[in-house]
Amino acid sequence: MACSAAAATATATALFSSNPSAFPVKSNAPTASAPSSRNLALPKSFVGLRKSFQPSAPRSISSSRGARSRRSFAVRASSELPLVGNVAPDFEAEAVFDQEFIKVKLSEYIGKKYVILFFYPLDFTFVCPTEITAFSDRYEEFKELNTEVLGVSVDSVFSHLAWVQTDRKSGGLGDLQYPLVSDVTKSISKSYGVLIPDQGIALRGLFIIDKEGVIQHSTINNLGIGRSVDETKRTLQALQYVQENPDEVCPAGWKPGEKSMKPDPKGSKEYFSAIA
Repeated sequence: MACSAAAATATATALFSSNPSAFPVKSNAPTASAPSSRNLALPKSFVGLRKSFQPSAPRSISSSRGARSRRSFAVRASSELPLVGNVAPDFEAEAVFDQEFIKVKLSEYIGKKYVILFFYPLDFTFVCPTEITAFSDRYEEFKELNTEVLGVSVDSVFSHLAWVQTDRKSGGLGDLQYPLVSDVTKSISKSYGVLIPDQGIALRGLFIIDKEGVIQHSTINNLGIGRSVDETKRTLQALQYVQENPDEVCPAGWKPGEKSMKPDPKGSKEYFSAIA
């Protein structure tokens, strides 16, 4: 596995560091075509289902790759309809867990667990291991919330395994508490709208999928910006509270034990009066 780790490291270093044009800013990125009115129909409630979202094939983005004086970590992925409120695109793929190769199928969690599905650009890089290990270190907190965590990148399972077998002090991951999924075909990244088409890697997309298989939350960070485990957990707790209490909503920054709000003129006034 040392050879695999070295090769992956060399690839990642070349992409993220050596090549100043690795992440060009594209000012002429195409805009998404106007969606049909059927796809924009609003749900009947805050947690209602919308019709299943079938993403179209992402359009290719062409850009000049001439020499640049400075590298940039601001890039654009394909732009499609928002996934929130729609059924999560299902997938089945190889993954690494407990230093073994396994199969992961998203639909197997439906009716059983919530899912935190997050994408990261590449193995053996820099921001990525800080996020991956942070979720692993706090995995038990998500388990207590009946939630599974899945990490996804376009790397092979062999690269994932080599990275897991690399010590954290050397930029590796060590053993993880959840699977790392291999998206070598890039089909999963495409279906979730996070793929950077001309770079072949994913932005830092994170999706919270409820037990019915519906995406209830998404965040997408650009390549240089790490995510917060605290905020992911808080959002998950707010989602679960609202689903358990469908006549209530959670105001800004809500945490378990704090006052919620009734989504009507009278109920909202009671909330605002209480916090004034």
